[in-house]
Amino acid sequence: MRRKLAAGNWKMNGLSASLSELEAMGKAAGGASDVLICPPATLVAPAAAAAKDTGVSIGGQDCHAAASGAHTGDISAPMLKDAGASHVILGHSERRTDHGERNEDVRLKAKAAWEADMVAVICVGESLTERDAHNTLDIIGGQLAGSIPDGATGHNLVVAYEPIWAIGTGKVPTTDQIGEVHDFIRARLERRFGSGVGRSVRLLYGGSVKASNAEEIFAVSNVDGALVGGASLKASDFVPIIEALNAAG
Repeated sequence: MRRKLAAGNWKMNGLSASLSELEAMGKAAGGASDVLICPPATLVAPAAAAAKDTGVSIGGQDCHAAASGAHTGDISAPMLKDAGASHVILGHSERRTDHGERNEDVRLKAKAAWEADMVAVICVGESLTERDAHNTLDIIGGQLAGSIPDGATGHNLVVAYEPIWAIGTGKVPTTDQIGEVHDFIRARLERRFGSGVGRSVRLLYGGSVKASNAEEIFAVSNVDGALVGGASLKASDFVPIIEALNAAG
């Protein structure tokens, strides 16, 4: 059985005072769900210290493909690991858009994460233009093929489907649309890596997930949890999502 995962992406938000939210989030962790918080790089080490013994794992939001070198302003996977991170988000649409990251870039970063013994949370998703043109599955298929390296397992990979047009907009795809994409991702993973591995990789949905719609989303086929943005910044918003995931079993 795949354990459920509630992952929070704090993006470029959070100061030291924000770490007080982790204790309350930790109280909701356990049961059927794992909890992951990915704060900005400045908070990874203190978050890992604050989350110790709470049941909350800490991750990074990006890493460089190289382990070290002359890359001013970047952070490597070994650095994140050394700071206490166990996961790293890669290929988020904001990285693909704002920084021009290609599937190849994401794949190299995922390899680096695996070499550092970290879990790669690889994001895929289509724009509204691509959705309206009925190209969603072609886009997702290409991102999966190009972004995920060979050697994926249920232990080193999580895939997050985040329709770009639903991130932070309040717009949420129908449950049928979410289910179609998640079933497609599962089938592609099984075809490429074999049924055993393909069935073991956790698939998260992300895009305007909140307490009011979490239960409905978590009931969808092949949705193993959520990658949550703004609603993960405060325990009062995130804990109800974790509880909904625990209840989904």
